[in-house]
Amino acid sequence: MKHFLAIDCGATSGRAVLGSTDGSSLSMTEVYRFPNQPLELNGKFYWNVYSIYEHIVNCLTKLGRDGVELTSIGIDTWGVDFGCIGADGSLLGLPRAYRDPFTDGVPEKVFAVVPRDELYELTGIQVMNFNTIFQLHAMLEEGSEPLRHASKLLFMPDLLSYMLTGNAVCESTIASTSGLVDAKSQDMSVALMQRLGMDSTLWPKMVQPSTMVGRLTPRLAALTGLGEVPVVAVAGHDTASAVAAVPATEPGFAYLSSGTWSLMGVETEHPVVNSLSARLNFTNEGGIEGTTRLLKNITGMWLLEQSRRVWQREGRDYTYPQMVAMAAENEAYAGRISPDDARFANPADMVAEIYAALNEQGQPLPTNDGELIACIYHSLADRYAEVVGMLNQLTERPIEKLHIIGGGAANDLLNQWTADRLQMTVVAGPTEATAMGNLLMQAKAAGVVADRWQMRRLVASASQLRSFSPKR
Repeated sequence: MKHFLAIDCGATSGRAVLGSTDGSSLSMTEVYRFPNQPLELNGKFYWNVYSIYEHIVNCLTKLGRDGVELTSIGIDTWGVDFGCIGADGSLLGLPRAYRDPFTDGVPEKVFAVVPRDELYELTGIQVMNFNTIFQLHAMLEEGSEPLRHASKLLFMPDLLSYMLTGNAVCESTIASTSGLVDAKSQDMSVALMQRLGMDSTLWPKMVQPSTMVGRLTPRLAALTGLGEVPVVAVAGHDTASAVAAVPATEPGFAYLSSGTWSLMGVETEHPVVNSLSARLNFTNEGGIEGTTRLLKNITGMWLLEQSRRVWQREGRDYTYPQMVAMAAENEAYAGRISPDDARFANPADMVAEIYAALNEQGQPLPTNDGELIACIYHSLADRYAEVVGMLNQLTERPIEKLHIIGGGAANDLLNQWTADRLQMTVVAGPTEATAMGNLLMQAKAAGVVADRWQMRRLVASASQLRSFSPKR
């Protein structure tokens, strides 16, 4: 048995999972959890990467005290965001958060230089105003001092690995979310960045998942008591790690990585970049072993998480099981919203925003919190069905089964409503897909597993999967 530590950092929380495998079995234990959310300073939104780093060090120190012998450490995070490193190796300020509205209207400015169709043909990336390409353009416009003085730019998982090891890399799956990578060459597009006045030399050399970044610095090795443990560049984008752990037995499946975001797509051998994928606004992001993740970003449990915050402020603190039960009791509620409407990106009051959207469309307004929760679940199931229909237009093999992974896979009610809406079998689990994919990419680096199909068989044998068939 070899022991690996997966640090899975999301936009609302992070956790560390200790995994053990010999290639024929897999066991996992969550050993640390910490909060994370954007930090607002003077109207700008940042990630408190120092706090994340401190939590990681605290976790490593705890494991050192417990006498755990780690084979390696891997880090995955959300995509697009990055930090600026100075010539002396220092971090030049906190990384901007993708929910910062400073990129509003920026895509149109970029399209004035590189037309939208040309940009999509080059990168194959779904246009979302927070993509790295638009963040960089906005930072250049505002005269960002960190960017002006940067000698390196590092995406979030690479930045955290850098803070642990002192070594800088640019992992391919996280880079693929940026809108700066050539879909054909699978490398940073120097020509694109030059046209937009961006310095392409700021990005380190791109590496593939399962590449060793370095070892814990001597200082951290002594402080934590773990020694100079290797740090591996796993599939650094959390969705890429999650897709690596889809418990499918053969190609042709669709996946839904369900969490704050819902990311729905298929795994392909090559990017799908054509007029239809452009019109439907699908993205081609890097997967493991040279695959492409053809997917669409869908606003997911963010809608419910932000509504819950409103209710908590008002003194109604529902648990997730309570909210599922409330939705089930109000299944007949007929109101629907469009989850991907820009108005739901970061409203001050999500509940009020949902009521306003329903009212503007002349739909029935919820009479209680349960009806609003049902509205969210029904709307997500409807959107999932729309996107599966789009995927069937884009791929040659019809989709016959949907794998739901991530935290949202635990929601049996939404799983059933999704199966009903798709008229398709839905397989739910594992909820810990991202951590599993992270761990198994480390195991691949250590020579414990051979390829993604062996990884997926391990996941299937180690998980309690649940199947949902259409009932109506």
